[in-house]
Amino acid sequence: MAKIDAFFQLLHEQGASDLHLVTGQQPAMRVRGEIERIKYDILGNDELKAMLYEIAPEYKVKQFEETGDIDFAYEIPGLARYRANYFQQKWGVAAVFREIPSKILTCQDLALPDVISKLALLPRGLVLVTGPTGSGKSTTLAAIINEANRLRKDHIITIEDPIEFVHQSQGCIVNHREVGMHTKTFTSALRGALREDPDIILVGEMRDLETISLAIEAASTGHLVFGTLHTTSAAKTVDRIIEVFPSNQQAQIRSTLADGIRAVISQTLFKRVDKKGRCAALEILIATAAVRNLIRESKTFQIPSTIQTGKKYGMQLLDDAIFELINRRWIGGDDAYAKCNDKTRFRQFLKGAPTDFTEI
Repeated sequence: MAKIDAFFQLLHEQGASDLHLVTGQQPAMRVRGEIERIKYDILGNDELKAMLYEIAPEYKVKQFEETGDIDFAYEIPGLARYRANYFQQKWGVAAVFREIPSKILTCQDLALPDVISKLALLPRGLVLVTGPTGSGKSTTLAAIINEANRLRKDHIITIEDPIEFVHQSQGCIVNHREVGMHTKTFTSALRGALREDPDIILVGEMRDLETISLAIEAASTGHLVFGTLHTTSAAKTVDRIIEVFPSNQQAQIRSTLADGIRAVISQTLFKRVDKKGRCAALEILIATAAVRNLIRESKTFQIPSTIQTGKKYGMQLLDDAIFELINRRWIGGDDAYAKCNDKTRFRQFLKGAPTDFTEI
C-alpha cells in the first residue's frame, strides 16, 4: 500500500471531492465545495515528491520532470479511481486529485430529468454536457453512457485524458482510450474511431478546432457523439463552438451544427443545506426544428426563449431548475444568487449584500 493511500481513504470517508497536496502546506481536501485542512504535518518538497512518484507511472514521472505538469488516473481497487494532476509551483511540487467513484451512478440515482436518460437511445447526433470545472459533467455523462451500455447492443468508444469512469461491457462493447497512453491526441483518436465501427463516441474534452470539427463530422455521419465544454449556458455553448472556427467557415459550420446537434445540457453544482452532499441544477436544450433554425440564422440569443416555451420537449432553463431547488429547500439563497443568470429574480433570497459586488 502506497503512503498516499491513507489520504485517499480519508477523502473517501469524509465524502470529499478533491485532495490538495502542496509543498510548504498542510494537506487539504474539498468537502461540499469548501477547502478544509487535514491535521497533518506541513509537507516538505522531497517528502511530497517521494509520495507522488510512488504512484505515478514511470513515463509520467519522466514527463513531469521535463514539462512541470502531468495528468493521469490512479486506482485503489475496491475504493475509487482518482484523476491526478501534478504541477510545479513556486515552493516545489503540488498535486490535486479528484475522486471518481468506482460505482457509476445511474440517471435515477442522480435524480436527473427523464429526458436525460432518453439521450442514451438516440441513433445519431451530437450531445454536449457543459459547465464550469467541478460541476459534475463527467458524472452525468457516465450515467448516460451507462444507460446506453445497459439498453443497447452497440460499440462504445471513449476518448479521455485521463480515463475517468470505467464501464464494464454489458449489452455494448466498451473500449476506453486514454490520450497519451493509448493514442497521441484527441484528434488522432477521433480520426481512428471513425474506422473502428463505433456507434457511440465519447470525447472527454472538446479542446480545439480540429477536435470540435471531427466531433461534428462524426455526429453528421451517423454516429452518436457525446462531448464536454466549459460553457455556462446552452446558448453560449453553441456560440463557443461556432466562434472556434475562422469567420469564413462559420456560416457552413452553423448549418452543419444545426443538422447534427441533438441536445445541450449545461449544469452547475450546489451545496445542499438540508443534508450533506451536493445537487445539480441543469439547463436542458433539445434541438427541435425551431432551435436548429435559430442556429442556422445566427439567432442564438433567442435560444433561452425557445427553452422556456419548450417544456413539453423536456427543456428547462437553468434559473428555473435553481428556483425549484430553492423551493425544495435543498440549497441556500446566496448560493443560488451567485450561480443564476437573472440576478433580479433571486435577489429576494439573499440574506445580505451579494458577495460579488460587481453584479450590483
